[in-house]
Amino acid sequence: MIVFGTGTLYGIPLTDQTGTAITNPTPIQFGTLQEVSVDISFDEKTLYGAYQFPVAFGRGKGKVSAKAKAADFSAQALGSLFFGATPSAGIRSVVDNVAGTVPAVSAYTITPTVPSSGTWATDLGVRYSSTGISLTRVASAPTVGQYTVAAGVYTFAAADASAAVLISYEYTATSTTQYTIAIANQLMGQAPSFQAQLSLPYNGKQMVLKMNNCVASKLSLPVKNEDFSMQEFDWTALADASGNIGVLSLR
Repeated sequence: MIVFGTGTLYGIPLTDQTGTAITNPTPIQFGTLQEVSVDISFDEKTLYGAYQFPVAFGRGKGKVSAKAKAADFSAQALGSLFFGATPSAGIRSVVDNVAGTVPAVSAYTITPTVPSSGTWATDLGVRYSSTGISLTRVASAPTVGQYTVAAGVYTFAAADASAAVLISYEYTATSTTQYTIAIANQLMGQAPSFQAQLSLPYNGKQMVLKMNNCVASKLSLPVKNEDFSMQEFDWTALADASGNIGVLSLR
C-alpha cells in the first residue's frame, strides 16, 4: 500500500509520574500534526572467518524510537503523556508592556487592571515608553528611574511624575477552559507511560502502528520569528507486561 500525509496520532496514558496505573485513562489526539517518524533498529552481531565478508549474522539489542511534530499545544497531552501529571484548570499568564502614566501628583502609583478578574503574581519589569530604558526596582523610597511594587501596586518617584511607562507582570486567574501543569521534581527512574497509536489512511486503505508501552524522552518547544511553533515530542517503545512491543496493521 501507499501512505500519504501524517495521519492521526493518539496517546493513551497508562501510568502517572510515580508509576501508578491510571484506571480510567482519557485518550489524547495530537492536534495539527506535522510530522511523525518511527525508527526500529537493532545492533548488528556479525561473525567473520578468514575472509572479508561475514559468514553469519545475529541481531543484538533492539530499539524503537519515535518522534512527532505538532502545532497544537495541548495541556492534556503534555501533562498526561510527558510529565505524568493531571493539568489543573486555571490561568497563569503574562501581560506584556501594558501602557500607563505616572500621576502628576502624589501618590505616584499605577495599579494595572488584571485580566479575567485575576490576581497579580510576579513583577516582570517597567520601562519608559519613550526610550525603552528599564527602571530599577527598589525596596522603598524610589528616586528618578526607580520604582517599588507590592501586591500589584507600582509606586514611582515624584521626579517621574507624568512619565509614560510600560509595565509587564504575571498573573493568575480561575478558568474552566485553560489549564496549567505542575512540573514536579521526581526521583530518577520514575516516568509516566502511555500507549501510542498512529493511523495512516490513504486511498481507501490504512496503515496502523500500535505501540503498547511507551515512555517520552524529550520535549522541544522551539519558537521562531515569523513562523509557527512546532513542538517535538520524542518517545521510546518498550515491551509490555506480556513481552510485546505492539502491532503493525496494513490493509
